[in-house]
This record gives sequence, C-alpha cells and structure tokens, in this order.
Amino acid sequence: MRDPRLDRLADVLVRYSTRVKPGDLVHINSEAVAMPLIVATYEAVLRAGGNPFWSPRSEELQEAMLTHASEEQLRFVSPLDIHRTQSIDVHIAFWAELNTKFLGRIDPKRTAMLQSARKPIMKIFMERCAASAEDRMDAYGRKGIRWCGTLFPTLAAAQDAEMSLNQYEAFVFRAGLLHLPDPVKAWEAISERQQRVVDYLTGKKELRFRAPPTDGHDGTDLRVDVSKAHWINCAGRENFPDGEVFAGPTLPADGGFGASGHANFTFPAVYQGREVEGVRLKFENGKVVDAAAKKNEEFLIRMLDQDAGARIMGEIAIGTNYAITEFSRNTLFDEKIGGTFHMAVGAGYPESGNSNESGLHWDMVCDLRPRAACAGGSITADGEVFHKDGQFQPVVKGWAQ
Repeated sequence: MRDPRLDRLADVLVRYSTRVKPGDLVHINSEAVAMPLIVATYEAVLRAGGNPFWSPRSEELQEAMLTHASEEQLRFVSPLDIHRTQSIDVHIAFWAELNTKFLGRIDPKRTAMLQSARKPIMKIFMERCAASAEDRMDAYGRKGIRWCGTLFPTLAAAQDAEMSLNQYEAFVFRAGLLHLPDPVKAWEAISERQQRVVDYLTGKKELRFRAPPTDGHDGTDLRVDVSKAHWINCAGRENFPDGEVFAGPTLPADGGFGASGHANFTFPAVYQGREVEGVRLKFENGKVVDAAAKKNEEFLIRMLDQDAGARIMGEIAIGTNYAITEFSRNTLFDEKIGGTFHMAVGAGYPESGNSNESGLHWDMVCDLRPRAACAGGSITADGEVFHKDGQFQPVVKGWAQ
C-alpha cells in the first residue's frame, strides 16, 4: 500500500507547485528508487489532463561517465537534453540518492568539466523559467517552463541527517506541511505572509549581513547590492518544501557592486555529495577573490574555477521555514531553515535581476540564530535592522512568527 503522504505530496506538486494544465508535456526526472512517488505524480498529472513521461537518473551511470569518459565525452552536450529542455512545459524532479557520497573520490577536475558542459542546458532552463515568472515568451519565442524539485526520503539521506528512515520521513513530510488536512491551503497562506517580506525589501538598495565571530573565524560582514534586484517569494512553487525569499545581486555590469565583504558559513557546504566544512568566502565587486575551507578546500576551489561565472554571487536569500530547525546535510532543507540566510555562487536566475551564467549554482548557509556561546546575527536594509537573532522585526509589517 502506498504511503498516503506521497499522494498528498503529488497533489501539491501537480495542482499547486507546477499548476499542470490539460495538454502540458510534463517531464518527471528521478532515480527509480522513488517509484512510489513517480507513480503517484504520474497519476496526478493524468488527472490534471497533462501528458507525463519519466526519464531515469542513475548514480552508477554518472559514476561510469566520470570514471571512464574521455575529456571530449565529458564536454559533450547531448542534443536530446537540449531538445527536451526546449520542449517540455513542466519539469518535476525528485532527488532520491542511494549513496550521497558516491562521487566522493572522483577527481574534482572531471566533475567540474562535466558540470561546465551543462552550461548551455542551464542557460535555456533559466531563460524559460524567467519567461514563466513574467508570463511571456523568452527571446527565442519559447514559452515559459514551470518546475519543482523535491526529495524522496531514502536511507542514504536519513543517514546523512543522523536519523532513522521513519524519523527522516516525518522530518521531510512535516517540513512540507503534508501532515495538515489541506497542504495547498497552508502553502497559499505562507505565500501571502512571505509576500510582506518581499514588499518590505522591494526598492531597498543594499543589504548587510552580520554574524559574530565563532569557532575561530572572524564572523560574517557582507554587503550585497540589491538596487535593481527583483525579490522572489518562494512558497512551494519551484522547491518543495520551501520557505525563502531571494533576489539576484546587482552586478557591476548592471551598475551595482554585487557583493563586498566576507562570509563564514555555519554549516558544511554540500555539493554533489561532498561536504566542504568551514567555508570562508571574500567578495569584491560581486566576485569571490579569496576562498578557504577547513575540509575539502581543493574541491571548493575546483568548483569555483570551473568557468568564468562560477565565482560570481548569483543569489542572496533569507530562510523563512520555521518548521525546519536543524541541519540535515541536504541543501533543499538547510537553505530554508527559519533564521538563516544563504547565498549561491554561480548561475543567477534572470527573473531575480541577475543573469550570471555558469554551470555551477552552489548554495551556502549561514545561521543568524543565537547558539550556545554565540550571539545571533542581523540583517539590515539601507541601514535599518529588519532581521535580528533569526527573527523578522516589527518593521516588516504583518509578519507574525
């Protein structure tokens, strides 16, 4: 018997997140281990009148590519992947890893080469996402694409989070409010509340993020130019579960300074199964000019050096999901933790005001909540404190924690 929470999740993804319409070509992409959710979503798409198809992912095949392919093969861009990205109306992705560390001993240079080769696909995807957000055609006459990614709980992910599978399932489904009678209604209410944060931040020119020194580092003091940014309300449309507001830093090419200062990230930065601990990034003119880490520093540098856009800040965001309270080593959840901020190096989302192009998009999270032996941090907008010790302040009208 299928877990009824999967049917509720499929309903939210199809009816709320991606708003599948009759005739939509709907791409479902996942490892086969998530078949119960794949089937539930496939059925939900059919009920909505869409045309679903599933393309499998495989850790074994990815490992084979990275282990045995020539450099020419690593740089190859499949015309089938290009055509699919140009053609689909809806993309629904399930992350369902059997081994979160399966790439742990792959040469970072080869990983970066493969990632960089996907840059043309990422560019098409980002352009079509922006067109969808603005309800228009993109520059090539293609209509927008609606998409959402979520996680199917596996033993591997539960182990990373140091939970049993039952505990992890409860954590995942509660973060998505799937324990409530009407999750769609609950996410609509969250969207309305987060819009008040977006309304407050719209028109602001500069944000400043500060966190005190701890664990032997010099804390965080980071200024970000958002003078031409578009703030996005993330309430379960593109990621699920969700809970953040984000914008694209205004880069020098667009008349801003991007980002300036330094950030020390509280939690390990996880990318492609690698944990990079103690990351410290220094920014000048929106670009990382110095990077260091206590563990896996070589991998960090390789990823940042994979292409011309990888060191550029493509996103700045504030986590707002207070149902997620603990670090789980999965960015989908960790970047949403209420009381944190995160930023991404690499590709920006054009609809957010940042069109930086890269094969990389790597989110890193900094905690602003008070912790043992450590005071909390703050965020100011044009000099006004609106977020302190992990909580929005009264200047954000209508926000009630």
